[in-house]
Amino acid sequence: MIKGLAITPPILGRISIGKVVERNGKRLPEKDDQFTITTQIQSRDGWVPHPYDADLRQKLSGEKLRSIPVRMLFNDPDLNLRAEYSLFDRQNGRPLCAGNGETCRRYGDSGMKSLPCPSPDECEFSGGLCKPYGRLNVKIGDDDDLGSFIFRTTGYNSIRNLTARLHYYQAVSGNLLACLPLQLRLRGKSTTQSHRTPIYYVDITIRDGISLADAISRAREEHQRQIECGVDQAALDAAAMNGFANGAFENTAEEMVDIAEEFLLGQANPSSADQGEMGGLKESGKPKPSLTDKLQRRIDQQTPEAPS
Repeated sequence: MIKGLAITPPILGRISIGKVVERNGKRLPEKDDQFTITTQIQSRDGWVPHPYDADLRQKLSGEKLRSIPVRMLFNDPDLNLRAEYSLFDRQNGRPLCAGNGETCRRYGDSGMKSLPCPSPDECEFSGGLCKPYGRLNVKIGDDDDLGSFIFRTTGYNSIRNLTARLHYYQAVSGNLLACLPLQLRLRGKSTTQSHRTPIYYVDITIRDGISLADAISRAREEHQRQIECGVDQAALDAAAMNGFANGAFENTAEEMVDIAEEFLLGQANPSSADQGEMGGLKESGKPKPSLTDKLQRRIDQQTPEAPS
């Protein structure tokens, strides 16, 4: 295994609740009130829809896509949903620091360092630009046993609800999270910070028409079937854990460009009401300099001029 490269679940496509639009010559996130399932291919018109998107919409008779039937890849909630405080370079999406509130991994002048991680409000390094960042991998359909679709979010509401639900379902099912019939569900709420306009976040529940007791019964049956077929879920979880731990940061260079476009471009320091779900971001009048620019200016100030 190549050291320094995080080994992540194979990605078949993306799940988002927004899109990137071009406005006044700028590409900016725009929020939506429904899910969109796309491939990993972009055209001039944006991300190409995945066939699953059309299949699910066909069953809705014109209604908006606000729930997606899914299964988890792993029994460990923290393998399905990786969430941490993150600071990105706001120009290119490159991760600069990631932490869990206790320790962090941070790029510095001398390379990668492990340092204490205060809360985002108390972090002097980030200048108020550190935010939660979560990646959720889920299975849609049965075409690929180990392939997944990824939902990325910087929203507190989505990260909080997804974390709670996954841990609760793991506990109540007796560690059979990967066998439960689940669904992603889009929910809306309004707050004072959102000026009473709806903001949308992602939750996860048992599928419609199935009670919790029935879902657990089905999960036990599925687990027994997997044992008889020789499927080792515990070994899969262990392999995934080792893969994630193999790299300092999860995102690749290609994904950094998408992250910059989806969450960072066109914003300065959004409020918590604006952070999050793809497109819940606002354009600022004057963009703040990136951390890279600040570091470069500091280096320039410290570098003595060459004698004339």
